[in-house]
Amino acid sequence: MKEAPVRRVTKLVAVAAAATFSLAACGGGSDSDTVDSGDSPTSDIKVGLAYDVGGRGDQSFNDSAAAGLDKAKDEFGVEIKELEASNGETDAAREERLRLLADGGFNPVIGVGFAYATSMGKVAEEFPDTQFAIIDDETLAETPNVTSLVFAEEQGSYLVGAIAAEASKTGNVGYVGGVNTPLLQKFEAGFKQGAEAVNKDIEVQVKYLSQPPDFSGFAAPDKGETTAQGMIDAGADVIYAAAGGSGGGVFKAIKAAGADHWAIGVDSDQYLTAEADVKDIILTSMLKRVDTAVYDFVKSSVDGEVLTGVQRFDLSDEGVAYSLSNEAAIEPFTAKADELKEQIIGGEIKVSDKP
Repeated sequence: MKEAPVRRVTKLVAVAAAATFSLAACGGGSDSDTVDSGDSPTSDIKVGLAYDVGGRGDQSFNDSAAAGLDKAKDEFGVEIKELEASNGETDAAREERLRLLADGGFNPVIGVGFAYATSMGKVAEEFPDTQFAIIDDETLAETPNVTSLVFAEEQGSYLVGAIAAEASKTGNVGYVGGVNTPLLQKFEAGFKQGAEAVNKDIEVQVKYLSQPPDFSGFAAPDKGETTAQGMIDAGADVIYAAAGGSGGGVFKAIKAAGADHWAIGVDSDQYLTAEADVKDIILTSMLKRVDTAVYDFVKSSVDGEVLTGVQRFDLSDEGVAYSLSNEAAIEPFTAKADELKEQIIGGEIKVSDKP
């Protein structure tokens, strides 16, 4: 295995975001096994992936992971197995899911989301010859057969915060987080700092849809919609949704609010993955390249030099970014955002990951 206690990617392997995410968003929600056949590439690597709540089809975090897995399957011919999570499940359920994959000979095994930390710690000890990876958690960094795939969410959120402040006509913007955890607080922190960098007097409303250990906030579009509506009623005209599948409800509320109201998506380019009737109100998305992280990790396994330790993705390597798909809408705000991006990369701006 390739030792890499802390890795800063110099150049990410590009994933065709438009095509791949669109395909991912159309995926079903059931557990699946897929094996390439015919003239497709073949590999003896078997990759297991355990989704977070919302699973394939959430148009956001999980779909980004699915896109990276799909690309690796298509390019390398690996066999894959995907298992879904459910609302309100226990660590024991996540533990059994990971154990099922490892016991079935899948190696590597990837857990999508920090909720797998406790269960992965146990299962990785039981299967020392299996390489695991966990997205959004570093607590297992000292476990030799666990790779941490983490991101500088606060940096990407800073840029969309600046865009939100520039786009706002009311001087009032909102942040909807799925679950009130330290990870989601990084998004909040960056968003606030970016907005205030553009308008020091801006009002930033903050709401979380659930409190841990309740993770239903990632799959509750109805709560997303009512929360966003409350923010709109209180004056917000741009809302950033970092809430997984609940973001769809936020988009619905923004659409209903009419002209001069914008939504900002997260993780995937949600202008490309959201329902057709709301895509026009998605100004941009904070891209978190979970797809690239999953793809790179699987590729390293296929290459026989599995990446280990902490693999960190940030603005400098496009591990986080903002989307440009809604070209006419985002164009007025790109100059300022790109200026701030270069200042962050150059160290002139230090973005805190604490609210």
